[in-house]
Amino acid sequence: MPEQRGAQRRLHVEPLVDLEWTAALEQPGSASAAVPADARRAWVHRAPEAQVIALYRAAVAASPNIAPPAPWWVRAVAEGGLSSRREGFAVEDRVAKLLDARPGWVFVPWGVDGDTGYWEYMPSERRLAEPGMPTTLNHTHRHPGWLDVVAVHAGTAPAPIAVGGLVDLRKNLARLESLAP
Repeated sequence: MPEQRGAQRRLHVEPLVDLEWTAALEQPGSASAAVPADARRAWVHRAPEAQVIALYRAAVAASPNIAPPAPWWVRAVAEGGLSSRREGFAVEDRVAKLLDARPGWVFVPWGVDGDTGYWEYMPSERRLAEPGMPTTLNHTHRHPGWLDVVAVHAGTAPAPIAVGGLVDLRKNLARLESLAP
């Protein structure tokens, strides 16, 4: 029987950045949230910002052809459009203050692609003859207004309407609420 004292078998495990990033996005607890601030419970919301951005960039580098899920503000900070996570939170909070005070707008605390959530204008569903989606407001990293509105629709979603920030939203809110399918 050969002796194996000197030849120890070592297990080398490398962290899977995609798995680590997915864990960073997990929202603990099952409590509902009425505004985005109530939904900021994941690691990405509490950890040192430099670590969050570094891990996001590592996840992007690990899968360059597939953008990892991420809150809009992480993408905006990583791309240089926002100066900080705090600035992104301020955008969300100002929009929440406006929409929460306005009848018909409801915050939906589960988003796609790692986002905290989005807003729906529930009265818009009355314009549909079949089940569909109400007018929806999402935060986005795609332009410096940080807001997109998707009109009420059944079937395929229409292209998002870029909103030029809070001032533009406030000025055009009645028009956005009256969008037709």
